[in-house]
Amino acid sequence: MGLRPLTARSVVLSTLLGLHPPRLRARCLVRVGALFGIAEGTVRVALSRMVASGDLVHVDGAYQLSDRLLRRQARQDEARNPRTLPWDGDWEIAVITAERRPAADRAALRQAMSALRLAELREGTWLRPANLCRDRPEVVRRQCTFLLGRPEEDPAQLAAGLWDLTGWAAHADALLAALDRAGSPADRFTVATAVLRHLLRDPLLPERLLPPGWPGAELRARYADCEADLERLLAEHLPADEMSGTGTRVRLAKS
Repeated sequence: MGLRPLTARSVVLSTLLGLHPPRLRARCLVRVGALFGIAEGTVRVALSRMVASGDLVHVDGAYQLSDRLLRRQARQDEARNPRTLPWDGDWEIAVITAERRPAADRAALRQAMSALRLAELREGTWLRPANLCRDRPEVVRRQCTFLLGRPEEDPAQLAAGLWDLTGWAAHADALLAALDRAGSPADRFTVATAVLRHLLRDPLLPERLLPPGWPGAELRARYADCEADLERLLAEHLPADEMSGTGTRVRLAKS
């Protein structure tokens, strides 16, 4: 199910990704690690390594997310509460029109298209129902031309061919069952990180294109419960003065 061992890095990221602004002193992050059985030395080593790798920035005695991880925070917030639009049947179609693209641009575009939840119909052509409101990054605007259109075939069949909807739903059901079995905070934390990774792969299709019993809404609601549990745990164990002026809603890290 994509469950990964609980690490100091994932605990630090999960905590900071849930704060607005995402900034805490080391002593607070050490306390959070202790809640999940992670030793102080292990947390401090992880902090040093995360600064060296560009995940965190150490400023005025506190650790905060780097610009790259601030962008991840925005993606994770969007995965929990996607901005959808009423769907009138149109599809957005992206055609790659840039020429002589270096390999780095091609790789960056593929990653950006996936983040925008577009599916590749064939090389150079990506599409999805036009039901999402999100900004297109510069790497996409530079390389693609966007059009609106409607398929001649059944749109539900087209969607089923572009995304593995049956597989996504089965994996979501397995994660929901794992949450039911998780007893300790550490177990719930571990499953919840896998839930978030899965939510980031939800194509967010209009309801009429989804198979019956689609578990997306239930999975989001259960993830919100996990966030609330961890929020209460942090509120009980972190100093109030450190948390003042900070939104404590926790976004569990996806890695």
